[in-house]
Amino acid sequence: MISVNDAQSIIQKNIFELKSESVYLSSSSGKILSNNIKAKFPSPSFDNSAMDGFAVRSSDTFGATRTSTVSLKNIDESSAGSPSDLILKKGECIQCMTGAKIPKGADAIIMVEDTSGFSNDKNVQIMIEVKRGQHIRKMGEEINEGDILIEKGTIITTSEIGVCASFGYSELAVSKKPKVAIFATGNELIEPGKDLKEGEIYNSNLFLFADLVKKAGSKILMRNVINDDKSSLKSFLLEALETCDVIISSGGVSMGRYDYVREVFIDLGVKEHFWKVAQKPGKPFFFGTNNQSLIFGLPGNPVSSYIGFMIWVWPVLKQLMGSLKDDSTKGILSEPFPLEKFKQRYLFGQSWIENGELRCKASTKIGSHMLSSALEANCILSATKGEGFLKPGDFIDVTMLPWKTIK
Repeated sequence: MISVNDAQSIIQKNIFELKSESVYLSSSSGKILSNNIKAKFPSPSFDNSAMDGFAVRSSDTFGATRTSTVSLKNIDESSAGSPSDLILKKGECIQCMTGAKIPKGADAIIMVEDTSGFSNDKNVQIMIEVKRGQHIRKMGEEINEGDILIEKGTIITTSEIGVCASFGYSELAVSKKPKVAIFATGNELIEPGKDLKEGEIYNSNLFLFADLVKKAGSKILMRNVINDDKSSLKSFLLEALETCDVIISSGGVSMGRYDYVREVFIDLGVKEHFWKVAQKPGKPFFFGTNNQSLIFGLPGNPVSSYIGFMIWVWPVLKQLMGSLKDDSTKGILSEPFPLEKFKQRYLFGQSWIENGELRCKASTKIGSHMLSSALEANCILSATKGEGFLKPGDFIDVTMLPWKTIK
């Protein structure tokens, strides 16, 4: 049995990064960038007006008030997409709309509200003084050409799509989705919807795994419930090892009479890196590799499977696609948290913001079979080995469930 830290170190040494593919911007949401996105041009790309009004020489407005106006001659119009090509001279102005290029010779914009307005009158009455640069968006004031807009490893959302579109990107290089095989073992497992016989239980873990794999941005290639039979298990795993990047099992890695999963993996040439980890729940946790796959053997108890997936498999699926996002943080306990003398302890929990601080408490249902403990949870709480309890006010590690919100 190895420590959680040692197990994490071993997994990190064996993670690889998947190849990238090109996708249309319109199909990129939820995918992970495999390259930095750089600005193809400065933003703004030219000096432009922040207001509807008139482009002026600021020196021509000196002394202007609402009771003592300055008269300027309007010589042209500049609008978005149709700039004026005239050069502004002393005593002149050019009607200039929001987003329009600033005409040559102008160094300020005066809002239409501070003039006699847009009319056919060639003489525009200026009612206030303006300063040099007023209401002008300067070229490159937001972003310079060549700046990194979005870093590699970022999950693409609405904001990223909008920025990419504004800089002319029609296609993006993104990481391919990991191909995943999930399976559960046990003669007692029955699909939901069927009638249970004595000794049977419903297969919940594969439904749980399937949704988590999807939420992590990965693709399920194989999925099955396999009876406690070596030949059936071997047939499934031979194909999975040849076609999938990640293989995740539920059950069959403990020390029961029919726990064949670990044995079959090793028979098929999988290198075992570790089998048991000093954690609760989920001590019988197998991790192995072959030439192209990462293999995670999780316990069959539903809470052990759920928490094991989130702590061990979820971050690996993200890293395979180049994501460096970390969903862990620190919180302050509001209630005691039970420790384990020789193991790292994990429990579903609730977290919320109180007086500007992240507060949290563990579920009161702590059995590894009590999946209802996940219903109100938005996080997983964890503490290193120790005796007794962490006390209210103590800090504890918090791993947020990414699809949940902090209340």
